[in-house]
Amino acid sequence: MGKAPRGGSSGQRNLTVRLKTARQRTLSSQKWLERQLNDPYVARAKSDGYRSRAAFKLIEIDERHHLLRDGQTVVDLGAAPGGWSQVAAKRVRATEDRGQVVAIDISEMESIAGVSIIHLDFMDETAPARLKALLRDGGADIVLSDMAAPATGHAATDHLRIMALAEAAGHFATEVLKPGGSFLCKVFQGGTERDLLELLKRSFKSVKHVKPPASRADSSELYVLATGFRG
Repeated sequence: MGKAPRGGSSGQRNLTVRLKTARQRTLSSQKWLERQLNDPYVARAKSDGYRSRAAFKLIEIDERHHLLRDGQTVVDLGAAPGGWSQVAAKRVRATEDRGQVVAIDISEMESIAGVSIIHLDFMDETAPARLKALLRDGGADIVLSDMAAPATGHAATDHLRIMALAEAAGHFATEVLKPGGSFLCKVFQGGTERDLLELLKRSFKSVKHVKPPASRADSSELYVLATGFRG
């Protein structure tokens, strides 16, 4: 398991940043800002040059399950702002042209060394073919998906939307992964839907849920990790 971020060791005062409530700021945005300012992962992401705290979720999962290796080909779905792609590019040595990282997101992203980026909604019917066309040897070793649909505030609707993305990512993974490949995908507590689990259990040797320490304790976020693609 990865080490916790620096800054929480004993012997130091536990300083909490609090904001004065601005007239134009809602209570929810006030709380979000305070949480960001007091989050050690946010501070470490900035100091380590990662674009988001989410980078540490992938780092922690990888340190436990050993997914990313030198020379691999990785597809990153829902990549913006690029934290996962940064981690993947470093660990497969894409910047040295040993490995390859291909990323896609509906939002525009600044370029990342060693990463090929497509600005497109993954749910666009042309997206799978465009991703496959960029894969140098025709397949991938790992498919990552941190995709999440914009929240509506209605829990049941939001769950259905995230699961639709997860299922689409799962089907794509079974089309591009090489034998032995892995699939890591964000879902939410409330259960990974039966159709997705059945697909993964048919296609992979191992399927489990994981929650890295960097995933906030009060979040319903989980990841489904499928390894040993049968091909």
